[in-house]
Amino acid sequence: MPEDSPLIQSLRTAVAAAPADVPLRLHLAELLLGEGQPDAAVAEAAVALQHAPGDAQARQLMARAMGLPQQPAPAAPEVPAASQPAPAGQRPGFDWKAAEEQVGDVVPPRFVEAEEPMRADGEGDPGDAEAWDVERPGGLRLADVGGMQEVKDRLEAAFLAPLRNPELQKLYGKSLRGGLLLYGPPGCGKTFIARAVAGELGASFLSVSVSDVLDMWTGNSERNMHEVFQTARRQAPCVLFLDELDALGAKRSRTLHGGMRNTVNQLLTELDGVDGGANDGVFVLAATNVPWDVDNALRRPGRLDRTLLVLPPDAPAREAILRYHLRDRPIENIDLTKLAKATDGLSGADLAHVCEAAAERALLDSARTGTVRMIGMKDLLAAAKEVVPSTEPWFAAARNVAMFANEGGMYDDLVAYLKRRRKL
Repeated sequence: MPEDSPLIQSLRTAVAAAPADVPLRLHLAELLLGEGQPDAAVAEAAVALQHAPGDAQARQLMARAMGLPQQPAPAAPEVPAASQPAPAGQRPGFDWKAAEEQVGDVVPPRFVEAEEPMRADGEGDPGDAEAWDVERPGGLRLADVGGMQEVKDRLEAAFLAPLRNPELQKLYGKSLRGGLLLYGPPGCGKTFIARAVAGELGASFLSVSVSDVLDMWTGNSERNMHEVFQTARRQAPCVLFLDELDALGAKRSRTLHGGMRNTVNQLLTELDGVDGGANDGVFVLAATNVPWDVDNALRRPGRLDRTLLVLPPDAPAREAILRYHLRDRPIENIDLTKLAKATDGLSGADLAHVCEAAAERALLDSARTGTVRMIGMKDLLAAAKEVVPSTEPWFAAARNVAMFANEGGMYDDLVAYLKRRRKL
């Protein structure tokens, strides 16, 4: 390998200090290619593409370094003589109106008037604008959630069956008041399940997290909470999903800030419905990683009185998640059953990381060798072996709660799971 010139050595030092500087890295790659080091140029261009996948200069440089044929650049169109500028002193008076007509469809206006929001009947009404983003009914259903049959069965029994069969619900006196609290380790699909529930009901979906509601100014957090529920009521039928409930509804005994306590009280008021029947058509789902930190008043009957444990995906769910994250990548001879077995205990987020890491291994290998290859089982199994399950810290904390704070059998499903996994 030829010895690097002082300039290339200096650029290597600069790139090492600023690895995300794509133009600097591409300049180094150009110099390497010019010095007769195409393999080193390919490696630098590959790293640049990791930081900027759509960079045309990086793609062109990699193709040149790998000896691929180049696409000819389109020839510049000839400018008619009539359109060329006249010499100074010979230009006639400039026709501004004609110029405006020529570019009117090309250059957008600098200022436009705001469009009025449309009502369902097609008429505009400025008062109908919502401060919160509401997703319209989509095609996502529970059948699209791979595996997790126990979760689906619990949802059907506690939430969906009464809604689908109003006659039976009335016959058996099944109340539709109250919501459902999803809890479990992070990255296991609680938000995805909530969206699927909205799809099952043909309802709108409104997702709210703590950062959306809390405000530094006194009274604004309570106002925001009220507006969230008012939006859901106007968009009924609507699934209102309260994420990070432990932050929105933390135990008031542990909340020293008066404004936070007022926000929790406002949430309790909205769950009860300010007026009788105010929450008709609003189905409240909430999610938390730490249900033991949620204010007990939120879990009283008529509020979030039903809980559902969402665990790391089972084998069928892992297969579905892996298939989804590999669907647009170049793969060959992938045994999903074997891969799902090797990734037992990983969350959905962990599985996405496994696919990303395997793709990165294949990309860097292709860049080093100059030969593009597919992602194989070897890449995926190696990536899976390196990933530490992100759920382990959660189970360590949950184990103590299951052993010493399971009053009234609140966490019996968690205890049963921990015993099956020999974590208790």
